[in-house]
This record gives sequence, structure tokens and C-alpha cells, in this order.
Amino acid sequence: MTYLSHHLPALQVIVPMLTAPLVLLLKPDGLARLATTAASALAFAIAIAMTMGVLDGHTYTYRMGGWPAPYGIELAVDQFSALLLLVVTGASTFALLAGQRSVDADIDSSRQPLFYAAWLLALAGLSGIPISADAFNIFVFMEISSLASYVIIAGGPDRRALPAVFKYLIMGTVGATFYLIGIGLIYLMTGTLNMADMELRIHEVGDQKPILVAAGFITVGLALKAAVFPLHVWLPNAYTYAPNTVTVFLAACSTKVSLYLLMRFDFFVFQGNLAGHDMQFAAFLMPLAVLAILVGSAVALFEKNIKRLLAYSSIAQIGYIVLGVSFVTIAGLTASAVHIFNHALAKGALFLTVCCFATQCTGLRLTDLGGIARRMPWTAGALVVSGFSLLGIPGTAGFISKWYLIVAAFEQGPLGMALIAVIVVSSLMAVVYIWRIVEAIYFGESTIDLSAVREAPAAMLIVTWIAALANIYFGVVPEIPVSLSISAADTLLEHLP
Repeated sequence: MTYLSHHLPALQVIVPMLTAPLVLLLKPDGLARLATTAASALAFAIAIAMTMGVLDGHTYTYRMGGWPAPYGIELAVDQFSALLLLVVTGASTFALLAGQRSVDADIDSSRQPLFYAAWLLALAGLSGIPISADAFNIFVFMEISSLASYVIIAGGPDRRALPAVFKYLIMGTVGATFYLIGIGLIYLMTGTLNMADMELRIHEVGDQKPILVAAGFITVGLALKAAVFPLHVWLPNAYTYAPNTVTVFLAACSTKVSLYLLMRFDFFVFQGNLAGHDMQFAAFLMPLAVLAILVGSAVALFEKNIKRLLAYSSIAQIGYIVLGVSFVTIAGLTASAVHIFNHALAKGALFLTVCCFATQCTGLRLTDLGGIARRMPWTAGALVVSGFSLLGIPGTAGFISKWYLIVAAFEQGPLGMALIAVIVVSSLMAVVYIWRIVEAIYFGESTIDLSAVREAPAAMLIVTWIAALANIYFGVVPEIPVSLSISAADTLLEHLP
């Protein structure tokens, strides 16, 4: 391993974090955007480099200040964290590359340096969570990303974003506080914050009530941050009223990072040390996953705003991820990890098409988009391709993760048959709500003068189609996400007795 590659875990966070204050000084129009995009693209390149490294069998660990764990702060990258880093940095980079027109429309030029600085802090925080091996530093990165996310969501001209952010802030703060209380209780009983050291020490006190209470606080807190049903109420308005570019970024990765943390913390620390925890874990999450899949899909059937419709679709997709986790099997965890990646691809591409429509249409209700495909055929085509992936049509990335989930459910016996029926029913619901969008943009009656509508800018279209075609590529050649996901599932289950 070269000298530079040894420092990649630290650079993953340092690059966006140190660029953020510099962006504030770049007052001329465009410079702040260019610096932010360059920093995000560099972070994406670092994530790709580490992904290639872990696929080749390398391990990345970094001791901040040279202090060994558990006394110092350690950063670590394995297959699972590499998968999340790809999602986070890729979503940020694609959103920035495609979002110039959207940001210019939503954010005053005088405030754009502040907006981009907050964006970079959100990127640094979301990137720091997967690579941190220390439970308290995870909390620090969680708060950095949350506070910055509140800023960029509220940065647009739609004042309805303010109550949406306030609700997000309250619920996000409750979730973070629950997590911190749990960490404090574990530290009280074990005297360590390093997760590997915590796993070794916690078995000695695993039957003590403070540890059981900590498990409850941490699970509920992270479930709230991940918008697990019924703790999802902050998500629809946050996605709907945020600037369109921000929605692309956060919809693709923010809840995925919290789900990652929930999986890693539970399997590393609790599963092997608390008696009967695997059954309790499944009994807690499986019903919530089924409700999320059915309720999220059902509500999406009746939504009239395309962003809100896709937000409720995300709640259902989170349900798929949680369902796979609740199986506590190699197949289930593999399906969940694959779907974290594939849903980010599909939903990120769908929200990119929404960005394209927003350049020509002030409203994003389905009636506002009536017949717009006749004037924006390339954008409409990208939406159809991305929608196919969300539905799980064979040949798309979404099919791969749904197939793995169905195989994992089949292993559950008679219960699995009922769960497969839930997956099929929700997929049929998804066909209906995606068709509602397609029907509106292709066959709907326009409420605006379509003669003034033009196709989205070329740069935005290119990025959107790259994202849409990535759904086809990873549906035909799924080796990278599947390999990372299988390795991640193996790593998680290694910690079970």
C-alpha cells in the first residue's frame, strides 16, 4: 500500500471539511460552485480508490495522531463502508454536476457560498459516519451532517421548507439524543467508545439492565434518523420542499447512512452479546418493515406532487432494506446492502429528472407536468428508465436487489411466502404510481403553455442520463455492489455467536 493510499480514509473527510471554509471566501459567481464540485468529485475519486482496494483484499485503517485504538480515534474502511462511501460521494457529485441551473433558481447568488459550504459539511459528516470506528465520533459526524442538512434544506425560496426543517430538526435531535444516551450507558458499563473494544468488553455485562436500555435507545434513535416506519414523518416534507438539487443528494444517501449505522452497531455490539437479541431484533423490525412497504406504497398512489410521491416511495424502499436486515441471515443482509446501493441509483436518477422538469415548470404537481414529455423527450425517457429500476424490471439494478430479497424471504419458510406476497403487492403498487407519472407527462393535458418549454440544459441531461444508464449497467453487470454486499453480510454475521 502506497503512502498516499494509507491516508485515504482521513482524506475522505478532510477534503470536503477543509474546502467548506474556503468556499465562503469565494465571492465571485460560480467559483464557490466549482470549488464545491471539485471537492465532491475528489471525495468520489477517493471512495472509488478505496473500493477498488477493498475488492483487492486491502484493509484501510488510520490512527488519528498516531494513537492506537482504543485510546485514540481510529478510522476504518471495509466492504460495507466502502459501499456507503460510493453512495454518499457519488450522490453529492452527480447532484452538483447537474444542479447549477437549479441552485441558481433557488438560491440568491450572494448566499450561494454559504449554501455550498453547508453542502460540503453535510458531505463530510455523511462520509465520516461509515469510516469512524469510534461511537462518539460517529455522533459528532452525525450532528455535523444533520445541522448542515437543515441549512441546505431551508435554503430555497419555498417558505414551506421552514416548518419541514423544524420538524426534521426536532425529530433528528431526539434521534441523536437517544443515540448519545445509549452510548453513554455503554461507556458507563464498559469504559470504552471504540466499537471493536466495546464488542470485546460488553459480553461481561451484557445481562445488565443499562446495556439492555442502551440497546433500546440506540435502536430507536437510529431508526428515527433512518425514517423507519412509523418514525418517518419528517421525511416527506423535507424532501418535497427542499431545493431540488438538495433532494437529489439527501434522498440518495441520508437515510442509507443511518440504516448502515443501525446495522453495523447492532451486529457488531449487540447481536453476539445479548441473549435472544436476534429474535427480538426481528420481532421489532419485521412488522415495521412490512407496514412501511405497504403504507408508503399506498400513500404514494394518491400523491399529486411528484416529489412527495417519490418521498413516500422512499419510505416503502426503506422498508425493503429493513425487511432484509430483520432476517438476520447472509441472504437477507446481502439483499439489504445491495438495495441500499440500487435504491440510491434509482431514486437519485428520478430526482435528477425532477430537477430537469423544474427548469421549465414552476410547479411539480402531476397536473403541472401534463404533456411535458412532448417538449422534453430526453428527460422523460430518463425518468422511464429510472422508474423501471425502481419497479425492479429485469435488466435493471432494482431487479437485482428485489431478487435477492425474494430469495432471502423464501428461506424463511411459510412466513417467507407471506412476505414475498407483500413484496409482490407493493411492486404492483409501484407500477401504478410510476405509471401515474408516466401517464401525466406523456398523455396528460397541459396547464401551461408548452410552446415556451424547452429541453433541459445539455449538461444537466448528460448527468441525468449517466445516472439513468447506471441503473441498466448495474442491472446487467452487478458484480461490484453484489460482491461488496456479500462481503458486508459476511462481516456482520461474523460477530454472531
